[in-house]
Amino acid sequence: MTETKEIRKSTTDPDCGFMSRENKQEMFCYLDHRTTDMKFNIITDAYVTPGNVHDSIPYLSRLDRQIDRFGFKVEAVALDSGYLTNPICKGLHDRSIFGVIAHRRYQPTKGLFPKWKFTYHKEQDIYVCPNGQKLVYRTTTREGYREYKSDSKKCSECPLLKECTRSKNKQKVLTRHVWEEFKEKVRLNRLSLSGKILYKYRKEKVERSFADSKELHGLRYCRLRGLHNASEQVLLTAACQNMKKIATHLAKLG
Repeated sequence: MTETKEIRKSTTDPDCGFMSRENKQEMFCYLDHRTTDMKFNIITDAYVTPGNVHDSIPYLSRLDRQIDRFGFKVEAVALDSGYLTNPICKGLHDRSIFGVIAHRRYQPTKGLFPKWKFTYHKEQDIYVCPNGQKLVYRTTTREGYREYKSDSKKCSECPLLKECTRSKNKQKVLTRHVWEEFKEKVRLNRLSLSGKILYKYRKEKVERSFADSKELHGLRYCRLRGLHNASEQVLLTAACQNMKKIATHLAKLG
């Protein structure tokens, strides 16, 4: 039997997408994927997608576009938790960019050990469970996840079995993406002194830019329907904000 996925589509504006995220209002909308510089908070890129496009999807291509078009030498970026994906962490590493990304809270299965309770040993390429048993590598999926499995015979006699797995064959399986090491590096960046300072400025820069757009420039709602019209509104709003920022900076210089 073939599984079907229901996709909600607006009858008044087919270009927009239905956004459904935790702790946010569900609605048909567009998303403004925006980049600002750290020094003057100038908007260097504003890219519009339907509301059902995840933030992480256009990120690397928009980053490359700014580097190629403006000749930016990007040293560091600060992003929210929606960008904490393996491809982005790998992409930042390949571009020699110091990435700071907010921690994403995962919800483990209630009553079972979370993944961080299992220790990964890079030299041996194994995981060790809270009871000291090894989970060894078995295979890699098409999606790029390496699977590590325990010995079901040893697990069946383990006093912690009920807190570890509910599988019928009494075997624990953990997955690890082939680019997981790059995500772990980004996590360490966030905990570093420079990472903490950099991320602190994020709410004062890009989040402030979004707030000004909504509160002072009417960008909370689209004036016209269609992706092209929504993009036009976002770009004109960004241009207005940039002119104000530039004028303010020049005034300070006298």
